[in-house]
Amino acid sequence: MMEKEIIVSSLDDMERLAGLFGEKVYPNLVLLLSGDLGAGKTTFSQFLGKKLGVKRHITSPTFNIIKSYKGDLPIHHMDCYRLEDSDEDLGFDEYFNDGALVIIEWYIYIEEFLPESYITLDIKMMDDQRIITLEGTGSKNERVVKEIYEEFTD
Repeated sequence: MMEKEIIVSSLDDMERLAGLFGEKVYPNLVLLLSGDLGAGKTTFSQFLGKKLGVKRHITSPTFNIIKSYKGDLPIHHMDCYRLEDSDEDLGFDEYFNDGALVIIEWYIYIEEFLPESYITLDIKMMDDQRIITLEGTGSKNERVVKEIYEEFTD
């Protein structure tokens, strides 16, 4: 497991971080986003979608749970907040294995359905900045985290 910490001080920094992810994503990559309400999870998703050529505005899929977008790589954006007291499997395996990038907010509510390999972005608000802890599981994701960290802090 590879863990790195990045400080994001502005929207430009967040867009740059999402852009770096956009250069490294690959089919079936699962990104798990955590952080308080307003931490920047959806903002990160919007910037990443833009980098990947998504034309539609990415919004938080709280009421839909899952929204899909077309881009250079298809994107499934999930918000599992409403599944807090549910153990319902909404066919997650199909989404994890259809060649898309999967972005999941509030993933803690579906942990039993997650694949073995993923990247976690934990966003903590601190004054006017965000401290983002990146964690990759699986050798490919560890390498992605290391490369993004090195390029962002360069």
